[in-house]
Amino acid sequence: MTKQNTPIRSICVYCGSQPGRDAAHIQAGRTLGKSIADHGLGLVYGGGTRGIMGAVASGVLSAGGEVTGIIPEFLMDKEATRHSLGQLSELVVTADMHERKHKMFERADAFVALPGGIGTLEEIVEIMTWAQLGRHRKPMVFGNISGFWNPMLELLQHMRDQGFVHTAHLVQPLVIDRAEDIVPAILASAAAMGREGEAEIISKL
Repeated sequence: MTKQNTPIRSICVYCGSQPGRDAAHIQAGRTLGKSIADHGLGLVYGGGTRGIMGAVASGVLSAGGEVTGIIPEFLMDKEATRHSLGQLSELVVTADMHERKHKMFERADAFVALPGGIGTLEEIVEIMTWAQLGRHRKPMVFGNISGFWNPMLELLQHMRDQGFVHTAHLVQPLVIDRAEDIVPAILASAAAMGREGEAEIISKL
């Protein structure tokens, strides 16, 4: 495990609480989790210990990394077991989904959407919305495992083409096809953004 001297300390992963029908999605979750730990980063996620969520957390923990699960009280027995939640490095129990999403945003320096359902889609879209409104410049990634997000990416391009994505330069999520390439891409993006910020500062001196 190597500590990274970058602005990225933790990565938030949105993904399904179910395994889905493609075994590649579960494997991608484990691979991403191991990669997060191997790069000396922490995982912030929705606290579920089943499905792809469980695979990501297991991948991090098995590689000696730290996992922060953030979950509303009413989902604790639905997306996890209380015993398995006790194995996380940190567990934050929130009153509702709204508080959960805000805490996940505050704790994370980058966001990844692996395959998942409506909840996963809603979470990454909200993060893109906040970026469009200028609320953050944290890296955003679609983990496009087996082309899972292709329909969504086509819809986003259609919205841009029709003139409905204003300040489109602020909404440029990375699209990464292989789980092992996601963390390196985030670190490279953050480093490039840091250099851009330095250039802006220097230009004002």
